[in-house]
Amino acid sequence: MFTVAALYHFTRFDDTSAIRGPLLDLCKSRGISGTLLLAREGINGTIAGDRAGVDAVIAHIRALPGCADLIWKESTATEPPFHRMKVRLKREIVTMGQPDVDPTAKVGHYVNPEDWNALITSPDVAVIDTRNDYEVAIGTFDGAIDPETKSFGEFPAWWEANKDRFHNKRIAMFCTGGIRCEKSTNYLIGQGVEDVFHLKGGILKYLEEVPQEESAWDGECFVFDSRVSVGHGLKEGPHQLCYACRRPILPQDRSRPEFEEGVACHQCATETTEEDKGRFRERQKQIALAKKRGTHHIGGLT
Repeated sequence: MFTVAALYHFTRFDDTSAIRGPLLDLCKSRGISGTLLLAREGINGTIAGDRAGVDAVIAHIRALPGCADLIWKESTATEPPFHRMKVRLKREIVTMGQPDVDPTAKVGHYVNPEDWNALITSPDVAVIDTRNDYEVAIGTFDGAIDPETKSFGEFPAWWEANKDRFHNKRIAMFCTGGIRCEKSTNYLIGQGVEDVFHLKGGILKYLEEVPQEESAWDGECFVFDSRVSVGHGLKEGPHQLCYACRRPILPQDRSRPEFEEGVACHQCATETTEEDKGRFRERQKQIALAKKRGTHHIGGLT
């Protein structure tokens, strides 16, 4: 059984390159896999490994400048959710493209999972899912508004085009682990919205703490590792990944005529050219050969 830790923390890093090396070395020495993003605004990512290794990496991160109160969310996986360890330097740890947004200055009101249902069923509350369209497609809260964005960077434009719909409404927002809401609530506050709320710990914390019989969640929650989705109690869901478009699919979707392993699924079959599909087939061939040798191809799982 593998321990999976999802984390993020907004703080000021003056020299991310100096942080990267020791962090990557520690992860590799302890057999940890996953992806961590470093930017001047903080750290974000998910790691997996044995209990002692994850604990060592978390302790290292909490010792970084401004990270003593880091909060992370844990779950488990029966198979390795990642096959490599990456520590990347980025401009933002979650890309919104709004240079004036600063979650360390002010964010919306945090709402604990046990109080979330009461808030989102209030008639004066509009509930907005800040995730991407393919994430929303496999699960969301009952009655939540889907902005149908393909990336988080599209959210500000969506809000500008739709803000009049929410006049005299309190706004409640949620995302997978909470990081996108740190930015989106700060953004709305900067746009003059006064009553902004967000789910503390995100969907993952809600699914962990709220009993299924009391839940307002419908479906599964997309996660960015080889588990693809989790459900109540953070149990691994049924979804798989189309490695052509990186969208979630169900096992039965593999029987659709559009599906070809690593090449296309019903969601992306018409989005790529035959030249693209030829490249994907060659990649898939190399993945199959690597698997036969007992190794992991660079183009395979994360």
